[in-house]
Amino acid sequence: MAGDATVGPSASFRLVTDAIPARDRVEIMREVYGRTVLKVDLDPLAPTQVDMRVRALPGLGIATGSCSEFRVHRSTPLIDNDDFVLLAALDGVSVMKHRGREEPVGNGQALMMSGDEVGLNVIQPGGLRFVNMSFSLKQLSPLIGDPAAVLMQPLATGGWAMRLLLDYVQAVQDAGDGLTREASHLATTHIFDLAALAIGGTRDAVEIARGRGVRVARLRAIKADIVAHGGDLSVDDVAKRHRLSARYIRKLFESDGMSLSDFMLGQRLLRAHRMLCDPRCCGRNITAIAFEAGFNDLSHFNRAFRRRFGTTPSDVRDTASRA
Repeated sequence: MAGDATVGPSASFRLVTDAIPARDRVEIMREVYGRTVLKVDLDPLAPTQVDMRVRALPGLGIATGSCSEFRVHRSTPLIDNDDFVLLAALDGVSVMKHRGREEPVGNGQALMMSGDEVGLNVIQPGGLRFVNMSFSLKQLSPLIGDPAAVLMQPLATGGWAMRLLLDYVQAVQDAGDGLTREASHLATTHIFDLAALAIGGTRDAVEIARGRGVRVARLRAIKADIVAHGGDLSVDDVAKRHRLSARYIRKLFESDGMSLSDFMLGQRLLRAHRMLCDPRCCGRNITAIAFEAGFNDLSHFNRAFRRRFGTTPSDVRDTASRA
């Protein structure tokens, strides 16, 4: 096992096989992934290569990342009547066998299995990049009505609800070990909400999820998009990219205690600050940097920069040049 590992309300483990002695790789995989998330056993079908994060939340196990070819199976001693498993294949193919059925899960597909019977999952040559979740059936059942109706039914990952679920789960994983107890419980609630939407929830569960889990997931996705573009998006750009109205997006930010325009301004200022500190931009004047960061008015840029960082763009550049 490599990297960080914590135990608590959100036990989180990073598994990177290149940092694990070859003789220990399979056993560590069995212990951390095969017990923390799925209650399964694993047999390698190729030299073991894994890069994944495994996380245990209340009533929920998560594993995301990539792995080489494996045979993942659940024997009788590992049967768990309160276990409901979702595998989303983002890249690669796995063949899942359960309740007398066999289904390939390929690129852009997801599938559900129950933990109450012996099952088999064979990751095909070339390996798999995946999102894997193990839900407490006791907690999930009231949200989706009849769990048996969705077992071994291929689900597309491109739909908006499944996409929100997978993106939100990845954001939780990206948080590493930074989740507090409160954040862990909130994340669990939101993931169950989004799972109910993606799988097919009851009317009440869907209404609750739309007002709770969907709002949080959409806001996170929009913020991540704005951050990725350094604030270099207009409100209309954001609305088109996320297929939402500008009014709805503004309300999402207001519910989070910040206006959309303030958030976008903050990202533009951070982009300008990074460029001012970057030796590769030392030959560019401050006006050009401000313009590239999305400011058309140099006076407005200077005022906003000083309010945000407590200093001037020139002082930031001078300090960076002396470092």
